[in-house]
Amino acid sequence: MRYPQGGGLTAERRAFREHIRMQAAELFALGHDSSTVARQLRVSVRSVQRWHQAWEHGGTPALESRGPASRPKLSEALFAVLEQELAKGPVAHGWPDQTWTLARIKTLIGRRFHKSMTLSAIAQMLHRHGFSHQVPARRAIERDEEAVTGWVKETWPQVETPWRRSGPGSASKTKQVSR
Repeated sequence: MRYPQGGGLTAERRAFREHIRMQAAELFALGHDSSTVARQLRVSVRSVQRWHQAWEHGGTPALESRGPASRPKLSEALFAVLEQELAKGPVAHGWPDQTWTLARIKTLIGRRFHKSMTLSAIAQMLHRHGFSHQVPARRAIERDEEAVTGWVKETWPQVETPWRRSGPGSASKTKQVSR
């Protein structure tokens, strides 16, 4: 199951699930069996069995929510610092051009915060905070429109593979075309 914004459950959903487990604890205390509890709370018997085992070993506190499953690698305060560093631009951090890539941001996070993150985690974190991977709408001053147009008309058709074959074909991948 994919959760919103790449995180775990929302706080409301965690509270709802904890409430269900607390109801199960009350039913365990009354002596109900797992199938009765599962049917009454409309959950799986296996979940009730796990809850019951935890309840037997640790009581009701063992069924309380332990918070989000994954905590962000960068806190909001550290992300604010990262935003300031990103605003300075890549050249200020030693790269030759003004393009931020995920690999460069990963290096910056490693240098600045001594933390390691995957590229996908960085992309998700940036997306959650409103960053976009889109290229700016302005064109480079050095751009040669005639060269671009010539490349699209002359070179690209030679590189691009045709979509359809020129002869008769078959939808079957295992049977040859009958002629």
